[in-house]
Amino acid sequence: MVERQAHSILLELAQGFPFVAITGPRQSGKTTLARSVFPSKPYISLEDPDAREFADSDPRGFLNRYPDGAILDEAQRCPLLFSYLQTRSDLDGRQGLYILTGSQQFGLLSGITQSLAGRVGMIQLLPFSSGELKTADMLEQSIDGAMVRGMYPPLYDRSLTTDKWIPGYVATYLERDVRQMVNVHDLSSFQRFLRMCAGRTGQLLNLSSLANDCGITHNTAKSWISILEASYIVHLLQPHHRNFNKRLVKTPKLYFYDTGLVAWLLGIQNESQLMLHPQRGAIFETWVVSELIKTRFNAGLPSNLYFWRDNTGNEIDIIIDKGLMLEPVEIKSGQTVTADSFAGLRKFLSLAGENAGRARLVYGGNDRQERLDVDVIPWTETASI
Repeated sequence: MVERQAHSILLELAQGFPFVAITGPRQSGKTTLARSVFPSKPYISLEDPDAREFADSDPRGFLNRYPDGAILDEAQRCPLLFSYLQTRSDLDGRQGLYILTGSQQFGLLSGITQSLAGRVGMIQLLPFSSGELKTADMLEQSIDGAMVRGMYPPLYDRSLTTDKWIPGYVATYLERDVRQMVNVHDLSSFQRFLRMCAGRTGQLLNLSSLANDCGITHNTAKSWISILEASYIVHLLQPHHRNFNKRLVKTPKLYFYDTGLVAWLLGIQNESQLMLHPQRGAIFETWVVSELIKTRFNAGLPSNLYFWRDNTGNEIDIIIDKGLMLEPVEIKSGQTVTADSFAGLRKFLSLAGENAGRARLVYGGNDRQERLDVDVIPWTETASI
């Protein structure tokens, strides 16, 4: 079993909040993590029709069965339960009483903000990070192998290949979530939309272009992007607001959380195909952005990542905002670092002046280097940033 970096944070949150909520995409290991961290708590899945019917029809009776708390899986399926949980925890006073998990961000957060505000410690659990797999000696030897395989836990704890598992994941989980959250009349249009999004990972989000290419309306494209965000399939990386006296791009960039899903949606079946694919650079950038987000989420923190681009073409792939200091990160998929690789970073350092933190360049090679004012980080050490 791969040890999750969020394990210690969950224990810490359970000491200070009556509720701990774990949210993230389906099959990211939320239930496994909750049950391993809190093995003494009874486990109830509210996906189970009988359990859900009991919780909906008699919430007091349902909770009376678990006086010392429980793990409530897919808690967003019973929104009525949240108000009763609030009353019970306020009377009980113990911390870490109930562990809530949910795979739909909007549903779980809606129940928390309406009834449990200020009482919940939150953690967002994405699929495995490269650091977790590296510690378990399960990380692929090549970056192309890692990107094609992706990081979803079932691909590492079962005898499954990506081309066998991901089609079922999309059909069984993702499309079901879509039906639950919005009325999609033409599922084939949504499937085409999903593939079009994969082809645009790492690019500025242009909803009008995306809608036209898919034959749907702008509002539908906007709604479907929101669903993919809520299901932890895509992430919109926002532009940083600090302009250094320059006009900035204000449109977010689209990234997927998992490159294995991107590769499958683009029809990439193996490493050799990826190595020659025109989207390889964008997929590598997606992989690095996802790794950096996982580092924050696994520490129980929100993302502090942005990108920076002005109207004259100056751009930095990632800005890590640390308050007064902005740390620039460039991403290069090649295994060789050239002098030109540092041009964007040094331009940003000159513009940011005393507000610039240590610059880094993540690349597809295996050796760590130091180049004057820039740390060169191999792909296997992305989590160390």
